[in-house]
Amino acid sequence: MTGLGRFAPSTTGPAHPGTLLAALLCWLDARSRGIPVLLRLEDLDPERCRPEHARAMQEDLTWFGLDWDAVELQSDHGVRHAAALDGLADQGLLYPCTASRAELAAGGRRAPDGAWAYDNRHRGTPLPAGGWRAVTLPLRLDLGRLESAPVDEGGLDLAGNPGALFGDPVVRRRDGAVAYQLAVVVDDAARGVTRVVRGRDIAPSTMIQVAIQRRLGLPTPVYRHHSLLLEPGTGGRKHSKFHGAVGVPDLRREYSPERLCGVLARFAGLVNQEVDVAPKDLLSGFTWDRVRRDDPLVAWDGRRLAEVTP
Repeated sequence: MTGLGRFAPSTTGPAHPGTLLAALLCWLDARSRGIPVLLRLEDLDPERCRPEHARAMQEDLTWFGLDWDAVELQSDHGVRHAAALDGLADQGLLYPCTASRAELAAGGRRAPDGAWAYDNRHRGTPLPAGGWRAVTLPLRLDLGRLESAPVDEGGLDLAGNPGALFGDPVVRRRDGAVAYQLAVVVDDAARGVTRVVRGRDIAPSTMIQVAIQRRLGLPTPVYRHHSLLLEPGTGGRKHSKFHGAVGVPDLRREYSPERLCGVLARFAGLVNQEVDVAPKDLLSGFTWDRVRRDDPLVAWDGRRLAEVTP
């Protein structure tokens, strides 16, 4: 069987329980299919990403029991990102945008991902004589009226017109960093990724990414978006580094990797009780039918992770 899976965490802080569960499900999906799986450390944000975070992320995933057929830093691929911007500029699809976050918020319309939608007010603004490299403002990609209908194996409806629902996406930020939406599309295609397994919080972005693939003439992988670990009392907010969920350094002081894997496997519905288990032990009989579809509420009391009743 041919194909390639990938796990692509951001390196803005330590891994947390949601990171490990997402990595585990991505790894099980690929290994159960007999295809290789890539670890891509997404480190393009100059304000939040640090080399020590990338090193710690890889070390924590290894400690947890996951192995990879290749490991790469997204920041090593600036040449291919610039080539993609060149291609979009040649098509006349890039434009500078002066709209601030405050102006977007004043518009009062939310996009499907909860962010403020952009009204495409600067669509059609030409690039300067020096091209996109001479622009110091954010660069957006004109999606026009492209309809995007990615298929999600889990049954989510991801179809729509991303240019209307979200607004044209930023593809290069004001600080010069290539934006996530473009980089992830370019890097997946460059490596031949055929399966993208990730949390349901990223599902709204899939519509945008497929539209960008069409603009660049790139293939579309198969997508599957899985359930999340949610923190109780936070209005359904997912476990995340940004919101201060417990990090893997704290978990490693309280758990062996096998016990932590067993805890997360139970949260996911892969085992019926907490047992010591390694990721490789979960491969036998792994199917997505065994993975729960609801989002468990999980609390950390300073010593243990436990699922709680809503």
